Amino acid sequence: MLDLKFVRKNLDVVKEALIKRNMDFQWDEFLSLDEERRSLIHRVEKLKEERNRSSQEVAQKKKKQEDVQDLVERLSIISKEIKELDAKLRKIDEKFNNILLTIPNIPHPSVPIGKDESENKVIKVWGDVPTFNFQPREHWEIGKILQGLDFSRAAKLTGSRFVVMWGWAAKLERALINFMLDIHTKEHGYLEVLPPFIVNADSMQATGQLPKFKEDLFKLEGLEYYLIPTAEVPVINLHRDEVLQAEQLPINYTAYTPCFRSEAGSYGRDTKGIIRQHQFDKVELIRFVHPEDSYEELERLVRHAEKILQLLELPYRVVALCTGDLGFSAAKTYDLEVWLPGQNKYREISSCSNCEDFQARRANIRLKDKKNKKIKYPHILNGSGLAIGRTLVAILENYQQEDGTVIVPKVLKPYLNGLSKIEPRK
Repeated sequence: MLDLKFVRKNLDVVKEALIKRNMDFQWDEFLSLDEERRSLIHRVEKLKEERNRSSQEVAQKKKKQEDVQDLVERLSIISKEIKELDAKLRKIDEKFNNILLTIPNIPHPSVPIGKDESENKVIKVWGDVPTFNFQPREHWEIGKILQGLDFSRAAKLTGSRFVVMWGWAAKLERALINFMLDIHTKEHGYLEVLPPFIVNADSMQATGQLPKFKEDLFKLEGLEYYLIPTAEVPVINLHRDEVLQAEQLPINYTAYTPCFRSEAGSYGRDTKGIIRQHQFDKVELIRFVHPEDSYEELERLVRHAEKILQLLELPYRVVALCTGDLGFSAAKTYDLEVWLPGQNKYREISSCSNCEDFQARRANIRLKDKKNKKIKYPHILNGSGLAIGRTLVAILENYQQEDGTVIVPKVLKPYLNGLSKIEPRK
């Protein structure tokens, strides 16, 4: 969340930031509540000062055996008023904080200004787009030919936007998870963590999913528990309400988890295949870094995600998201988009973001420096390293052969017992 003091002192800056994000915000209600809240706090503090003075005066008069009836009656009136104002203040606080929690992060000055994804900026293109002497198939066709992706049985088990993976597909999914974790732990120095896949409401609020995006989440009936939409949620919350020491940073975690999203608002988009599903696997990268280093560290995070695509020899591009396409918690985001021949377009396979201190404030994760005793907040970075299902899609489409088989990328062969080609299962 944004620092309330910053919002008050820089109201025009925050308003301009929200305009750049194409976001409407109830400023009148927010400012009215803030004024009422501050007025109530001031009134309660004055009454408490008066109560303290009167209590001392009562004690002094009692020692002198003087009449204290009027003072006692006044104390009773003051206490009743404080109790009523405190109750009113709690209600206003709750409403005010809920509104404050819906204000998104302020875009970094380097973020391109634009209304939507059509105005994102391509920063880099890597690899050669493959050419075929046949019409390249889309991944769901390949998956059907090779008998690995089964959407009809998944629909029977659950519903739309789920898949059953058979044989080679299940093994390839598992191979990709292990491959990515190995690269990030052994080469990039991340500590692997396996968190719970169910979290409480406080965890969701800390990373920005609640209250604004409640409709995108799967909630357990009758409980304040949610299925995680990304490993970012539990991993960041590992340090909720903690004070980190400056010398600990950077702290780097990687985690494999399934992810669960309702995909509210995306109906009709990517209904075929496994591009946009309610359940999917992902390897996530989380970094807690020094505030002064965070944008340099963001570039490093992007390189870590890129390394996976490079080793798999999958063509991709790096795109800087514009203000209108920026995620709620992010100050700056780069998307990695992999080339999909079947769709004849680039598709997102990773988002790498610097959320600055936005999530750290929400999660109350503080930073202490021995040289500077003042408590600050770490900057938190997150990125997909990568989305597993979409990586599987990219392999199927980029390595497909005319006969319907798929060549296995060289780096994955050790993870698939030397398998060099995917063929229909027998």
